[in-house]
Amino acid sequence: MDRTLASKTPDLVGQTVKVSGWVNSRRDHGGVIFVDLRDHTGLVQLVFNPDQADMFHTAEGLRDEFCISATGQVRERGEGLENPNIATGKIEIVANRLEVLNRSEPLPVATRDEGQQSGEEMRLKYRFLDLRRPSMQRMIADRDKFYRIIRKYMEEHDFTEVATPILANSSPEGARDFLIPSRLHNGKYYALPQAPQQFKQLLMVGGVPRYYQIAACFRDEDPRADRLYGEFYQLDCEMSFVDDGETVRSTMDPLILDLCQSFGHKKLVNTYKSADKDYSADPTAIPRISFAESMERYGTDKPDLRYGMELVELTDTLKDTQFGVFKNAECVKAICVKGGADLTRSQIDHFTELAKKEGAGGLAYLTYRDGEIKSPIAKFLSEDELKSITERTGATDGDIVFFGADKRPLVNKVLGKLRIAFADHQGLKHDDEVALCWVTDFPFYEYDESRGKVDFGHNPFSMPRGGLEALQNATTDEQKLAITADQYDMVMNGYEVCSGAVRNHNPDIMYQVFGLLGYDKEYVDQKFGAMLNAFKYGAPPHAGCAYGLDRIFMVMENTDNIRDIVAFPKNGSGMDLMMNSPSTVFDSQLKELHIQPAVDTE
Repeated sequence: MDRTLASKTPDLVGQTVKVSGWVNSRRDHGGVIFVDLRDHTGLVQLVFNPDQADMFHTAEGLRDEFCISATGQVRERGEGLENPNIATGKIEIVANRLEVLNRSEPLPVATRDEGQQSGEEMRLKYRFLDLRRPSMQRMIADRDKFYRIIRKYMEEHDFTEVATPILANSSPEGARDFLIPSRLHNGKYYALPQAPQQFKQLLMVGGVPRYYQIAACFRDEDPRADRLYGEFYQLDCEMSFVDDGETVRSTMDPLILDLCQSFGHKKLVNTYKSADKDYSADPTAIPRISFAESMERYGTDKPDLRYGMELVELTDTLKDTQFGVFKNAECVKAICVKGGADLTRSQIDHFTELAKKEGAGGLAYLTYRDGEIKSPIAKFLSEDELKSITERTGATDGDIVFFGADKRPLVNKVLGKLRIAFADHQGLKHDDEVALCWVTDFPFYEYDESRGKVDFGHNPFSMPRGGLEALQNATTDEQKLAITADQYDMVMNGYEVCSGAVRNHNPDIMYQVFGLLGYDKEYVDQKFGAMLNAFKYGAPPHAGCAYGLDRIFMVMENTDNIRDIVAFPKNGSGMDLMMNSPSTVFDSQLKELHIQPAVDTE
């Protein structure tokens, strides 16, 4: 007899079925044994009567997570015996045959969602058991549905799926590579691809009109709550004969909106207002915000637009103030926390420490309570200045206004971090809401403080706005830093979930891009020779982007820990506790790869 899934049994009353799964629980009620059998679709109750002695004896020995198969007749439960907490709660299966497929030792971790949960380290060590939890089963099924929606959309929009190489070349300009020594070529190394960047551009040169791939990418970066260690998946796509980023963005927007609404069942919201549009009225119209504007208004290039609380410019208002902290600052800005007047002294101290950790000297504030403005700094500000601050920030009774005063980049950075912290404290982030935006026009170059020189801001393969002329006219560091790239990121609830750009398909521009940083033509040819050589043979203009699928899925699943939405993740230290990876290997394996075994110095 074929197996029947638990979820199908309510439609089969009176019929004999065979179900298979795991013992979720066992109860002995006065000579009748009840077993909740669990499969990936849910629970169903089995009934074992003592009139079949051998089967009943076997049922008495069942324990949690025994893998079993049972055959019996589906019947409706008696009046008052229904279980409204499960989908099959109106029926049960009266068993006439029981087979123990495999026994289980006592469990090291919980396989249920209810009750006390096991710690993350133990869950990752025994992930094969943790995956049995209904929430994990649902996650795996949801992820499959998530990918199906993506593939269907890409196919409908004439994208061709192409698999690019996993053994690739090193790209030292990005994050750290995972290097693989070559056995056949002594002293040379492959690298796992950080992204299929060069390959997808070569596909455009090769005549592929629209490419996509759900690509595995690898970066040796420290893990964090929203970034997996080592490997991640992205929806990688590219379009030929496209020379503006808006074509890419408008092509992909409907997919993301559909994933948010139809798949994630999220409410679209947006607090952003441009000079000519209030996006709260139509959050399906995803705003485009320049990098410069995003930094000035939100203090970050990843603004969470589910809430407002923007940074308010006060430099001009306080240019003649006698309050020394403000008077001597290059920039003065404020942020108004609605309903924040009830913050305690210790809570304000906590936010002050956060500001100091980001580089601020302190954290000045004004409290609006009972019709008065109270603060240690209020006496240093004139009535006109207090009135102007109140009008600019929109502060009313019950609010608190915090200030940043220093160099402009530092003020933006500090208040940007505080904005996120205030939103967390005030409960302004709602899991059932999604706010989207595109941040555009990133700086092509940035100043690297650690190296004391100008370096690439983001992707050196992006097209600089103004092309070759803009590069040739940039003779000073200040002029280089003023160049922007036709590059864009999508932000979802404060997470960067996509990065894209119009690509540089012109070899002359590529040489100049690197030349401004002191790299000669030989270096560029050595590192990117295959791509540059291809560009010499009629390369079309092209543009594309890559969506971080793990982060998007994390938002859809309402979790802030990215390890919750991956079947087999590494832990917070980059270890696979289940497979004991990374691990040592035999000296003979290292010898084949021309690698000297590590010397034990202990």
